Amino acid sequence: MIIASQIAVLPIITPLILAPITLLLPKGRASWAWATLVSWLTFAACSFVLKEVAQTGVISYHLGDWAPPLGIEYRIDLANALVLFLVSGIAAVVFPFAYRSVQLEIDERQTPYFYGALLICLTGLLGVTVTGDAFNVFVFLEISSLSTYALIAMGARRDRRALTAAFNYLVMGTIGATFFVIGIGLLYQATGTLNMADLHDRLVGQDNRMVQAGFAFIVVGIGLKLAMFPLHLWLPNAYTYAPSAVTAFLAATATKVAVYVLIRFFYSIFGFDFAFMNAAFTYVLLPLGIAGMFVASLVAIFQEDVKRMLAYSSVAQIGYMLLGLSFASAAGLTATLVHMFNHALMKGALFMAVACVVFRCGSHSVQAFAGLSKRMPYTTWAFILSGLSLIGVPLTVGFISKWYLLQAAFDAGHWYAGFLIVASSLIALIYIGRIAELMLLREPASEGKYVIAAKDAPLSMLIPMWALVAANIYFGVRTELTAGLAEQAAATLMAFAGGGA
Repeated sequence: MIIASQIAVLPIITPLILAPITLLLPKGRASWAWATLVSWLTFAACSFVLKEVAQTGVISYHLGDWAPPLGIEYRIDLANALVLFLVSGIAAVVFPFAYRSVQLEIDERQTPYFYGALLICLTGLLGVTVTGDAFNVFVFLEISSLSTYALIAMGARRDRRALTAAFNYLVMGTIGATFFVIGIGLLYQATGTLNMADLHDRLVGQDNRMVQAGFAFIVVGIGLKLAMFPLHLWLPNAYTYAPSAVTAFLAATATKVAVYVLIRFFYSIFGFDFAFMNAAFTYVLLPLGIAGMFVASLVAIFQEDVKRMLAYSSVAQIGYMLLGLSFASAAGLTATLVHMFNHALMKGALFMAVACVVFRCGSHSVQAFAGLSKRMPYTTWAFILSGLSLIGVPLTVGFISKWYLLQAAFDAGHWYAGFLIVASSLIALIYIGRIAELMLLREPASEGKYVIAAKDAPLSMLIPMWALVAANIYFGVRTELTAGLAEQAAATLMAFAGGGA
């Protein structure tokens, strides 16, 4: 009964309290094993939360027994329970995968700090998801961001450009956080509260310049955090030069959490009573989503670095999420939630495959992938299957995402958007097909810096990677958890926001 009563706070306190212990453990295997255990315990707690919310409804937890709106509330509904499950699930796969990759890419003396920072990053992302307090969103965003800056910088052992990438991310992240907290301050000035549910109630009838300015600052701040085109310039370098395990974790979680925050503010705080909401959907999210889909995909085609190619692909996939959100319908919101979940599975598996190549070849250049099928068949097919999912081939999660997006586009009367979704998917076929052609049809390098060892990645890397590949197939066939819960969550958010189906 005690555990049940504390269920909402368990996903936060588990990694938060246990992360500092990582710093006290010996370098190497001990700190990794402890961090992996913590990630599994956190995933178990988040799975329990999702099960309870699906069965009993919304969970509200009052920190320190101070009732909201005076106290801080953790409020969990189906939307953030699904995101909690996603983030913790990715962590539970990435942590066991990370050991051999980190062994190669990180100074052994830094490993306790690396795993401690990764657990703190996980804590921040989960905190952003679970909190019902607008200012606490900012606090947890900064907790995850500060640890991310350090994690990216640790890639400097292999490439000094990681330091520049971390610094650029720090500058852009700080600007985004400043915009966001100014927006929160303006809403607090207008309403006198920071509790999200209370904000929603007190904002009714306050369509004034202060609220409008607060909304604009929040959208720009979150836009920077989620790498919305054209505010994405920090992301390619951050993903390219970060340690491979960090890239796999961030690509699958960080931007998805930021998209969730945008959804939460749009639907749980502002709703459809404000004229500027319709303007934001029509004149901000719709054009920027479409632009991101095409511009980032086209840039990805010409990249000579596979991690950078996949980074631009992530910007394009964020465009899909924003496009679904711009339809301002239950179908569009469902499509966005489904694609958030599915894209994490695709991109996590793809970056893990790249990490396996880096482990054996020491490079993530396009040339390193030549003839990969002859030396690393398991890694090759993991990349290809995950790439097919990214394109949207049937029986994969990518197909489910595109199907829901197409349905939402035609239901909303944006028939042209449906054709643009298909067209941008064909661009993804070009850059994924280019790498597949190299792996399957070219001969491996026999000399030079791109020679690959005549064996695949170790099992400790292959098993977690293939777990995500299997998830790409499983959730592409069985959609009850993803699409089913996303539809219920979207219906609840739409009703709360005052929108129609």
